[in-house]
Amino acid sequence: MSSVTFWTEAAVHATRDLTPSVREFTLAPVTPSVPYAAGSHLQVEVLVNGQPQTRSYSLIGQPDDGLYRIAVKQLPLGRGGSLAMWRLAPGERLRISAPRNFFPLSLTAPGYLLLAGGIGITPLVLMAQTLAERGAPVRLVQGARTVSELAYGDVLLTALGERLTQVVDERGERIDFAGEIAALPLGGQLYVCGPAPMLDAARQAWANAGRPAHDLRFETFGNSGQLAPQPFGLKVPRQGIDITVAADESLLEALELAGVSALSNCRRGECGLCALDVLALDGVIDHRDVFLSDHEHQQNQRICVCVSRVVGSITLDSAYRAEA
Repeated sequence: MSSVTFWTEAAVHATRDLTPSVREFTLAPVTPSVPYAAGSHLQVEVLVNGQPQTRSYSLIGQPDDGLYRIAVKQLPLGRGGSLAMWRLAPGERLRISAPRNFFPLSLTAPGYLLLAGGIGITPLVLMAQTLAERGAPVRLVQGARTVSELAYGDVLLTALGERLTQVVDERGERIDFAGEIAALPLGGQLYVCGPAPMLDAARQAWANAGRPAHDLRFETFGNSGQLAPQPFGLKVPRQGIDITVAADESLLEALELAGVSALSNCRRGECGLCALDVLALDGVIDHRDVFLSDHEHQQNQRICVCVSRVVGSITLDSAYRAEA
């Protein structure tokens, strides 16, 4: 059973390319738009190989015109959601949820450091704008592989001015995690969104600095991983299931299509609600969540089925129990 989502229709009002691989979509909901705070996202229903699938995209900018704005990075080797979004043209319709927020911004800290990698800039745009408008001490470090991939640089420069630092791989630059954290006042908060290696580096630097874990907030990508997606075998003995999970579908989606009631909520590997017990493993688990600890990842006894994948085959338990 998934968490309840209430859907409404929306029309694609406009699109624009922010970078060679990132496209912004302006959506006009049929019902009145709902106010949202920094860190909020929309769930969007897309058709992948004819099957409806759900993707989450951060809401960008101030909610002041009755429209929603999201940005989608094109991922040719992903699970198909981004390619389906990129095929949408103005005037086409799709289903969206109301705004939800699993990455809320606190407004009581003595200082803020925002770190973004690539498309991870999207939830931090409104955070930067909100903090700047309130006069809060804030710095934002935006990382990208190339200068052309620095999305929303103009918006951020307007909001932050010299408090914005852009770090680009092709220029030989690297984020100085330790230095940026050291410049943050005690009690300050760090907000991070980006690929798994960036999050790992930030978490390690934060721990090395002796900062409290509760002052580090993060959001990650459901598609980040160490191994390329490929088909793998899945068995659920309790329900007699023996199937192949396709390269372009998640383990959670495969379970749902097979009739397995799997709890889920964030679908980004953050809340842990979808974690299932591993009964057997023939291969390697590509743990893509940030809910389970490093020790739990090494043990391979549980897996967050919304984002994690396997090379080889896996046997899982489920919550199903036959009635007595």
